[in-house]
Amino acid sequence: MSASYAISPFDLWTLIGTAETPSIIDVRRRAAFESSPGLIPSSRWRDPERAGEWIGSLDRTRPIVLACKAGHELSQMVSARLRAEGQSAQILAGGVQGWMEAKLPLVSRDAHARFAAAPRMWVTRRRPKIDRVACPWLIRRFVDPEATFLFVDPSEVPAVARETGAIPFDIEGVELSHEGERCSFDTLLRLLGLENEPSLARLALIVRGADTARYDLAAEAAGLHAVSLGLSVLARDDDHGLLQGGFAVYDALFAWIRFAADERHNWPVKAVAGGR
Repeated sequence: MSASYAISPFDLWTLIGTAETPSIIDVRRRAAFESSPGLIPSSRWRDPERAGEWIGSLDRTRPIVLACKAGHELSQMVSARLRAEGQSAQILAGGVQGWMEAKLPLVSRDAHARFAAAPRMWVTRRRPKIDRVACPWLIRRFVDPEATFLFVDPSEVPAVARETGAIPFDIEGVELSHEGERCSFDTLLRLLGLENEPSLARLALIVRGADTARYDLAAEAAGLHAVSLGLSVLARDDDHGLLQGGFAVYDALFAWIRFAADERHNWPVKAVAGGR
């Protein structure tokens, strides 16, 4: 069955940051797009006046959500074409304007242009553990679902970045790295304009605590450290396999923060006869 015709901003936000994120296509007119402060996380802008040139290249393996300025003719035009072909396609109710009125987060347009104008490559040190898994998770889930990650010997990161045009991260001397007591995940959130989103800010505290041995910052930091090192042992030199397992960890942590952080489990302990 085809998906419902429209999806609300809040329903779409619950999908973003998970493996179930649909392919979100921003089809605002160029002038509206260029005057906007940002994009819906994980979305990609396409010129609606040239839809015939790009509609055939869309990823059809995931449901598609079309977002125009206010949910009127532009998103409905492209959605109608896709649904006529049997594709699961929805419009964002209220469009990007409705998203902003709901005070949901936007990725900085400047950062999006730098990091996701096209599927980009990123490069860092091999054998990733905490920051070097958290950053790829953030990029894939909120910026560029098609991003590629390269893992090389630490000394080779700058040269590989120059040769391939990949963006280096989590090494000394580059923009996307540690800043004082804050880790690369914090830096990336700041550059994307997402550092004030409450759920991501709480996740950042956990990542920072795990990555800098500051377990006092968040009760979950020590657990993330332990799980991350355990994944590294199991993965050995399979960095991309480790990334896949690590993404499941961050998906779960983010889901817990958003939807289950107040849930408590307490198995009552019965008093033992004789006071023991």
